[in-house]
Amino acid sequence: MARGFFRSRRGVVLALEPMEVAVLRTAIADLAQLVGPAQQEDADPLAALVGIDEAVERPEDPALARLFPDAYTDDDEAAAEFRRYTDRRLRSLRSERAERCLETLSEVEKGRVTLAQEDEQAFLTVLNDLRLILGTRLEITEDDTDPETIVAQDDPRRPLADLYIWITWLQSALLHALAS
Repeated sequence: MARGFFRSRRGVVLALEPMEVAVLRTAIADLAQLVGPAQQEDADPLAALVGIDEAVERPEDPALARLFPDAYTDDDEAAAEFRRYTDRRLRSLRSERAERCLETLSEVEKGRVTLAQEDEQAFLTVLNDLRLILGTRLEITEDDTDPETIVAQDDPRRPLADLYIWITWLQSALLHALAS
């Protein structure tokens, strides 16, 4: 396995094997597709221009609801109004960060690339988003201290658990590299 993220004299470096790049690229591309703005037919052109969604609703998908929670848990009307004004921009930001990471992954030569500061933050956010999605799909809670024991080896969700563990490791390596 490659080194993940580490600090060099030039900055934070991402070093991955080609198979790891492919896995990460697939996960990030799936994230970009999942969080992309919902297409609304008959949307008010002016509202769309300024980023307001007239008919946006709380996501039914638990993973998306985790990424885009209600701003007001005790007031459904205020939560809907807040979502109306923020959903498009929040989805766009997440999608842009995912695209930035995909572009950076395409620049990996000889298994490594030195990240620009914007890339460091994009990867940090995208890895966190991936962990939130996978953790929700695997029903991991804050009380679960060892993800390796949450899903049995013969469970069909085991590949997702392994991906969750690897992405957690990558995020930890990035945080360590940023702190050093």
